[in-house]
Amino acid sequence: MEPVVLEFEQDCQRHLDRFFLQWPNPIMQKRANKVLRLLRAAEKPLKGKVEGWAAGIIYFVWTDGRFPCGIPGVFNAEFSEFMGVAMETARQRSGRVRDIVVFDGDRFQ
Repeated sequence: MEPVVLEFEQDCQRHLDRFFLQWPNPIMQKRANKVLRLLRAAEKPLKGKVEGWAAGIIYFVWTDGRFPCGIPGVFNAEFSEFMGVAMETARQRSGRVRDIVVFDGDRFQ
C-alpha cells in the first residue's frame, strides 16, 4: 500500500474512532470500518480532505436504505462542527461513498 493511501486511511480511521467515542454505536462503527476498507480497495484514489470522507462514511452508514435526514441523536450543526466540514460536504461525500461501495460491485452489508 502506498504511504499516502495508508496515511489517508489511518487519518480517516482516527476521525471515525473519535466520532464513535462521542456517540457510541458498535453496529454502525463496524459498518463504517467496513466501508473504509472498501474505499481503500477502490480503483481511483479519494481526493479531498480526510474529514470530509470520514463524515461522508458516517452519514452513509446511518442513512443507507433510509430517508437521508441526518444522524439520529446528533444535530446537523453539531455533526458539522464536530467533523470540521459543512453538512453539504458530508452529504456529497456520502453520495460518492454510496457510488463506490454500492455501484462498484461490493454491497457492504
